[in-house]
Amino acid sequence: MKLHKKIPFVELKGIPDLITDFLKSDLPGTEEHLFSQQNFKTKIASRGRHYSTETREILCEVLSDQMAEPHSSKQIFNLKSLRESNTFTITTGHQLNLFSGPVFFIYKILQTIKTAQYLTSEFPEYNFVPVFWMATEDHDFDEICFFNTEQHRYEIQSGSGGAVGRIILDNVSFISRFEKEFQDSVFGTELILMLKEAYKPGTTLADATRTLVNGIFAEYGLLILDGDDARLKKLMIPAFSEELNISALSHSVIKQVQFLTECYGKVQVNPREINLFYLSASRNRIDKLGDSYVLADSERTFTSQELHRELREHPEKFSPNALMRPVYQETVLPNVAYIGGNAEIMYWLELTDYFKDRNIPFPVLIPRNSFLNITNKTLQKVDKNQLQIDDFFGDYGSVINSKLLENNEIRKLLKDKAGEVAAAFQSIRVLASRTDKTFGNLVAAEETRQLKSYRRMQKRLLRAEKVKQYERVAALQALYKEVHPGNKWQERVYNFSVFYSFGGSAWLKSCLKEMEVTQASLVVMVD
Repeated sequence: MKLHKKIPFVELKGIPDLITDFLKSDLPGTEEHLFSQQNFKTKIASRGRHYSTETREILCEVLSDQMAEPHSSKQIFNLKSLRESNTFTITTGHQLNLFSGPVFFIYKILQTIKTAQYLTSEFPEYNFVPVFWMATEDHDFDEICFFNTEQHRYEIQSGSGGAVGRIILDNVSFISRFEKEFQDSVFGTELILMLKEAYKPGTTLADATRTLVNGIFAEYGLLILDGDDARLKKLMIPAFSEELNISALSHSVIKQVQFLTECYGKVQVNPREINLFYLSASRNRIDKLGDSYVLADSERTFTSQELHRELREHPEKFSPNALMRPVYQETVLPNVAYIGGNAEIMYWLELTDYFKDRNIPFPVLIPRNSFLNITNKTLQKVDKNQLQIDDFFGDYGSVINSKLLENNEIRKLLKDKAGEVAAAFQSIRVLASRTDKTFGNLVAAEETRQLKSYRRMQKRLLRAEKVKQYERVAALQALYKEVHPGNKWQERVYNFSVFYSFGGSAWLKSCLKEMEVTQASLVVMVD
């Protein structure tokens, strides 16, 4: 794969307004969390002051226990380095999607690795370690139980409603179907072996994901952390206790949530009164009812004393929701930057005041790069139709309309005549202003009527051209689907196996090479 083009997010119409405003420093109060040399200097200093030796020792102990698989030399170096006070982490996280799910799972981790490399070169007096945070406590199994290739959808079944990381795999029959699809691909054998090594009957989904991610990224020094650990949860007892007692998070973020709602219509995640779950065989939201606590969708209740005793004795039974998870992560890691999708960055931005209230350093937020992999044949079609890749990430319907009507003599004539009518009425309005009001109203009404007629003729002309040029319309629509399978961004549909099958590790390295570190971008690659 070779680089074709990089398009900054701030130039893409398909990026949420909140993200573009954040990237352009147009979101008040968030400038200090943008990617910049000065911001990193500040974050490094702040994190160094607020991260204890005791927490670092616990983290290293947990990582050493969890990463019992064979380590690469870079992973061994990073594990040792993490014990030193001048080492910080660059983190991304994701759900435990089957075989990584959509390919952006891979892109997030690659960007985390490259960002750590970049910062190590920029700040040689410090070490920066890439970390992947596994969302093992998530319970939305339906969101993660499948992945798509160009030919098939593969999925697993489970009756569990608890933390997905604890699900034990039993039926892995999807592997045989996958093997048939990829057995003749250039790097199909590698993919099949990856799948079989990770998804063995009897293993948990957390262990399967760790094995897969480690197999792909060990050589880059990536460390993989599972937050579902009693030793790490113990560090959160003060924050969890405060959440149960006084709903600290929702009270802290109320102003920021109101501001973002007024500016952008809504927030990504609405805070709850208590932003915690209780883990058992299931994962139940904790709600407050008077002086007691209840577990949603169950009949179990706790008095305040009982629940706080449970927290002290069994912190592993308490699980953060989407908004509390960043707080957990930044408490246990010496982190200076988080790389996430647009939706993740948007809910992180709700939490700035809560972090200040709890005196936890807030990291630099980095929207992850997006990638588009297209064939040279598709690019030739784009060029033949005198289009740009940018056209596929805006209002493509308008692009088609303009193509159908370009060089159309009737359209040009209608546009010219409409301009003449508008100019004529402008002159009449000047004179009409010198007479009575009713005459002025008549002129305005007549101008509206005539210009509306021209617009109606233009619409009829477009409909006629669509019928006349139906083959071209169909071709342009088909071209759009080549770029956006299922009318979605490619990276949100296809699994990495689609690209790895013909490029292998060289595809990964080409993505890493072209990954944009300092600027959120769409990277377009062509084979």
